[in-house]
Amino acid sequence: MTRLARHYVPAQPQHVILQGFTGPAFLDEGDYLYFLSCLADAARVADLAVHAWVLMPEAVQLLVTPSYQSSVAITMQAVSRRYVETFNRRHGRRGAVWGGGYGAAVIEPERYFLLASQAIDHAPVRSRLVADPGSYRWSSYTHHIGLRVDSFIKDHPLYGALGNTPLERYRAYQALGAQPPDEREVDNLMQSTLKGWVLGSAAYCEWAAQTANRRLMPLLLRDRPQKERLRT
Repeated sequence: MTRLARHYVPAQPQHVILQGFTGPAFLDEGDYLYFLSCLADAARVADLAVHAWVLMPEAVQLLVTPSYQSSVAITMQAVSRRYVETFNRRHGRRGAVWGGGYGAAVIEPERYFLLASQAIDHAPVRSRLVADPGSYRWSSYTHHIGLRVDSFIKDHPLYGALGNTPLERYRAYQALGAQPPDEREVDNLMQSTLKGWVLGSAAYCEWAAQTANRRLMPLLLRDRPQKERLRT
């Protein structure tokens, strides 16, 4: 099934995936650090709020809220262009690093924001790179549990609602990750992002489509009951 054109719904978060094209997109510590610098600069210029992130050897995942329609596109284009030039120069290579652009999905905040944040922060564990998310340096997990401050992160209100104090929020977020997320829900998130579908309840999807004034999910899924949709 083809991916829908990327979409935007005001004030709604998006899950973003950028995948490597021909192999690892990060070869050493300098690559990871430089990508984060590019991301911080581009997000600031495009007024894109970054809530969670993970840099994997062959993929990047972000949880963001754009301030205007092209916030995500401007950020991803700027990051990709600047990073690829330096990556190729540093490693004496040529050609593309990323494959097929990026995938993005608008997600229902109340239902999927914390799931997406946890899925991003625990991606290295699911990929068996580490046994514990706190052992992986290149994600926002340690920011969310108070062991590090990522200055370019803007905490979402739903993260803020986890507790009245920073310590309460850190502990609550860590407790959320103590139980692995539903793999079907995580897979649903990933597939929706790669294919450019909105992700949420039937009512949310209908509201998002009306707000965006365009179709945001495949016709075959739009009219199916939500319970059946979650099985796919």
